[in-house]
Amino acid sequence: MWMTPKRSKMDVEEARGFRPEWTQRYLVVEPPEGEGARCLVCAHLVVSASERDVRRHYEAEHRYYQRYVEEGEREALVERLRQGDIPEMVPPTPEERAARAGLGIARLLALRGRGGGEGDFVYQCLEVMLNDVLPDHVGVLGGIDLSPETIRQRVLNINENLRSQLFNRAKDFRAYSLALDDQAFVAYENYLLVFVRGVDVDLEVQEELLTIINLTNHFSVGALMAAILEALQTAGLSLQRMVGLTTTHTLRMIGENSGLVSYMREKAVSPNCWNVIHYSGFLHLELLSSYDVDVNQVISTVSDWILLIKTRGIRRPEFQALLTSSESEHGERVNGRCLNNWLRRGKTLKLIFSLRREIEAFLASVGATTAHFSDPEWLCDFGFLVDIMNHLRDLSELLRFNRVFAATAFDHICSFDAKLNLLHRHIEEKNLTHFAALREVVDELKQHIKEEDKILDPGRYKVVICRLQKEFDRHFKDLKFIKKDLELFANPFNFKAEHAPIAVRMELTKLQANSDLWEEYRNKDLGQFYAGLSAETYPIIKGVAYKVASLFDSSEICEKAFSYLVRNQHTLSQPLTDEHLHALFRIATTEIEPHWDALVRARNPPNP
Repeated sequence: MWMTPKRSKMDVEEARGFRPEWTQRYLVVEPPEGEGARCLVCAHLVVSASERDVRRHYEAEHRYYQRYVEEGEREALVERLRQGDIPEMVPPTPEERAARAGLGIARLLALRGRGGGEGDFVYQCLEVMLNDVLPDHVGVLGGIDLSPETIRQRVLNINENLRSQLFNRAKDFRAYSLALDDQAFVAYENYLLVFVRGVDVDLEVQEELLTIINLTNHFSVGALMAAILEALQTAGLSLQRMVGLTTTHTLRMIGENSGLVSYMREKAVSPNCWNVIHYSGFLHLELLSSYDVDVNQVISTVSDWILLIKTRGIRRPEFQALLTSSESEHGERVNGRCLNNWLRRGKTLKLIFSLRREIEAFLASVGATTAHFSDPEWLCDFGFLVDIMNHLRDLSELLRFNRVFAATAFDHICSFDAKLNLLHRHIEEKNLTHFAALREVVDELKQHIKEEDKILDPGRYKVVICRLQKEFDRHFKDLKFIKKDLELFANPFNFKAEHAPIAVRMELTKLQANSDLWEEYRNKDLGQFYAGLSAETYPIIKGVAYKVASLFDSSEICEKAFSYLVRNQHTLSQPLTDEHLHALFRIATTEIEPHWDALVRARNPPNP
């Protein structure tokens, strides 16, 4: 448990208190009265001296001063402001406006998965619009270069700006976790996406793409490990601050003796490091489970149906909803791997199940085999798979909500474990209340088969559910190891002190006796509550809060990257360097806003 770490106390700073580096970063100084932070630009007093509040004031009121970023400029700006000399806000020149517009278009093209060659088309569209609507302003387009080479360079510049901002924030991470997703297939190459989730002294959470690694060039686990450690070192992230690892369930990741997780844990073992928590069920939950429940290769058969429909049944009205769903997911072109992953999602499989009669008629009309539709066992397997994947989809939806912290996600996992126990009992009793698709198949088969024992074999599905339970236990066992830490974090005022380790009982008793903190706990969200908790008075509880808050609580950022990949696989399959691919994935997943003024000032003179 983290409440009894190798070190009894975590080295933390007081969350509330002025920090000298804020002067250059946010243009504030510590007031004479010693409380809060005084803005050098507008003299506003930020009463709550937490970095979150100081940064919000700066970004909301004085974003203009972000243009002072060159070496020596920031120090000179602070000195001028101290003397009361506030620089005049100079409006941007036409050239700067044109550069800003070009950068914004490059970013938009990257977000939409469009290649650099689309810039010329956008230019033509703007020219037509201005000619008809604002003919006097057509000349402004002359300063905007949207050539493919310029678009590509601007995408790389935006990526470097975002990367620099991430590294600056990473310096303040009190704890962080990594998510490793090796399911990114671009053309014929496989990539590992490495995401980082860090939490600063104010318990503000940041989830970003750290790096991408070409697995073709880093085939061995040792080479992969070295690439990850290099990325961490470049970002200024020490292994001593790493709390958790979230991965997929592939052998490369979780192999008992040769998996990457084993290597990472060995590397992180030292008296100054924490016990690294690993769980592999958040990422691509449908892939984790479908291999265990697809007992009759249903996905493979259905995949063949879809490919046939997309080639020979595209104009049939009964399939339009299915085809629309497919195209919205991965465009007009789709490879087999993405198609199978799409089919493993409960909603998609449920739609196909509802069209099974139409599909049977279609297959017969084109001369394809319809043998599966006369096989009772296969039909029952199909219905069972639809029901189980639908239950898993419900869990995936719950785990997709971000910023709820790992304690809430763990509650969802425990609830699903109880749900599996219920499903196991029901299938044993042939109670199909929670198996709607299977019940529908059984009712149809009863009209043709009089002996019910030949229709449904409950033992077949009991084994599948048991296998699924074991997989969940294996992939989430580390979260169960820190169950008490999660409970303490989520509900510190109801956590019984006698159940806590001796080291934390005094802090917990003091916390629960504080009525002011109880009011804050009731009226604020967990992040705000723990951000205001004194690290001097409650060092162990604060340490637990940092660690729990840094654990990945959802698959949202990985889903965002995966959706971007499957929607734009045709564009991404064009010849791209790993650097450019990295830039596209970062722009598609980031929550950080680029520093546009810095980008405009750093532009190449020939390409405004």
